Amino acid sequence: MLVLGIETSCDETAAAVVDGEGNVRAQAVLSQIEDHKPYGGIVPEIAARAHLSHLDRLIAKAMSDAKVRFEDLSAVAATAGPGLIGGVIVGVMTAKAISMVRGIPFIAVNHLEGHALTARFTDGVQFPYLLLLVSGGHCQILVVEGVGRFRRLGTTMDDAAGEAFDKVAKLIGLGYPGGPAIERAARDGDPARFTFPRPLKGRPGCDFSFSGLKTAVRLAAEALPAISEKDAADLAAGFQTALVESTADRVARAIAVFRADYPTGDTLVASGGVAANTALREALTTVSRKNGLRFVAPPVALCTDNAVMIAWAGVERLKLGWVDGLDIKPRPRWPLDPGAAPVRGAGVKA
Repeated sequence: MLVLGIETSCDETAAAVVDGEGNVRAQAVLSQIEDHKPYGGIVPEIAARAHLSHLDRLIAKAMSDAKVRFEDLSAVAATAGPGLIGGVIVGVMTAKAISMVRGIPFIAVNHLEGHALTARFTDGVQFPYLLLLVSGGHCQILVVEGVGRFRRLGTTMDDAAGEAFDKVAKLIGLGYPGGPAIERAARDGDPARFTFPRPLKGRPGCDFSFSGLKTAVRLAAEALPAISEKDAADLAAGFQTALVESTADRVARAIAVFRADYPTGDTLVASGGVAANTALREALTTVSRKNGLRFVAPPVALCTDNAVMIAWAGVERLKLGWVDGLDIKPRPRWPLDPGAAPVRGAGVKA
């Protein structure tokens, strides 16, 4: 079994070939960070044009490096949402063209399911498991019951964690992308200098909120006559510590629900770009051990957007005989648990 995966949901253009045994035959990734850095964030039109310009070349490279032909493929899988719709369209239409011309099955992958199933690819995690999905656009905690089967326990009521990292980094002058910039600065900072809130810590439920924390950092920064390098480091350290403590608290509450409802489950997984943060990984390791769970986080390269996870999600679906028609539409939003109750709050992420 060989699956070609295509990822174009945001600002990475990627292609990968993965086999049914979980081996990466080849992958090719093009980051657009330098294209978006002058704007302090991702510009959808620039992202879509970059995908259009480079995707064919990256697919050809992945296929060549894997030493396979299109007729050797069992299927082609592409992110069909959620994401920036212009980029998603580029990947989906390319995959559909390959499927039609080469006569191989097409698999539409939910980008979030790609993140969710990565731990099965890297660590062989068995269903059910608890998943903290933290990225630039999403912050959710879900039970992964099986392929295509998710139960959402909590989600953000405003900003996603990665979104908060980017916005805070920008307002204290650390640039883009914010996650790595804040983590670097925080290493030299004093997390106790500024007193920031731990949103929702100690409250019932498993939802997240980071907008108030972001505002607190802004107010602290505005109170300074000018932001020195030391100020930025202290602000970064205080913000990161508060976000991590808040997140760990929400995860601990979700673990209690998970342990009660899924007694055979034994693993907490963190995935998505923010799962690359060292402080967050350390906190989640502690929370997991304290509650008798194993903690798994994929390698950093597979936490950020990549085509390996899309190809692997395609493998998982193909093993179940699940393929899609060429009439499927790209989706800017695509919740993993469409039956979950809506959450009140500005800018709630699906």
